[in-house]
Amino acid sequence: MNADAQTRGAAPQSGGAHGPTEGPRDGSFDRSGEGGLRRGYLWARTVARWTASGLFFFTACPALVVLGMVIDPRSNDGPQRWLSRNLVRLAGARVKVKFSPGFDTRRTSFFVSNHVNLFDPFVLYGAVPQFVRGLELESHFRIPAYGWMMKRFGNVPVPEGTRPSDLKRMWRLSRAAVNSGVSLIVFPEGKRTITGRVGEFHDGGFRMAQQFGVPVVPVSMVGSFEFNRKTSWLLRPATIVVYFHDTIETAKLDKSEVPGLRERVREIIAAPIHAAIDARAPEAERSAMETWPPASSR
Repeated sequence: MNADAQTRGAAPQSGGAHGPTEGPRDGSFDRSGEGGLRRGYLWARTVARWTASGLFFFTACPALVVLGMVIDPRSNDGPQRWLSRNLVRLAGARVKVKFSPGFDTRRTSFFVSNHVNLFDPFVLYGAVPQFVRGLELESHFRIPAYGWMMKRFGNVPVPEGTRPSDLKRMWRLSRAAVNSGVSLIVFPEGKRTITGRVGEFHDGGFRMAQQFGVPVVPVSMVGSFEFNRKTSWLLRPATIVVYFHDTIETAKLDKSEVPGLRERVREIIAAPIHAAIDARAPEAERSAMETWPPASSR
């Protein structure tokens, strides 16, 4: 579940060698020093987890699509949440949700989050306490089963080009969604991080929020990078903590204030994520030193 070539804050996509005296402080922890048995266990576990979650998804997804053809989408929300939560559970991650006192659960909002791996949309769908849909790259709607489900469920396609007609369609569909009380999930980085740290944000989702007068809710997913990352198929045992920060009003903001809003939201989202990465930096440094030179240079 995933904004315009300018928004690019909607879709999933996917670092360097460190010397023996410099650890990887960017969050891309090198764990190649783990023992062979441990590594073998992780890969065996990964194969089992991908198999279980894949079979579950491709079995349950068509059934939910068929169900969505005969009942109202809001009535189908419970089964969709069941799918999302169990998919993540079968992949091997635990999810905890924490709400800030300033988060208004009743307001239709743009939920703006960091983006790490392919499971992020399912983590968020199961965690957001509202009826929600996503801004998602149009190309994802061509993915077998998944794209079919996302289109049927009402996700908003984000064009990968800049044709005015495509951008207008995205804005029209987004406005129609929020006007009908549907909150939207946005990944403003427009791609998955490869370091664990939060990248630069694009303006699109924030410009829509400002023009629609819809509030923004910053969301931090801490632990997703340890669970799975773009550069590896490994699924590690992990707990993902989803933080819903204070709701931020946009109704009184001027267009010129959108960049400031974008940076403010980015700082809020990044704070707990970068704090967790920095707290693990000494461990990462030790691992890098033990395994120098890295496998890629051997």
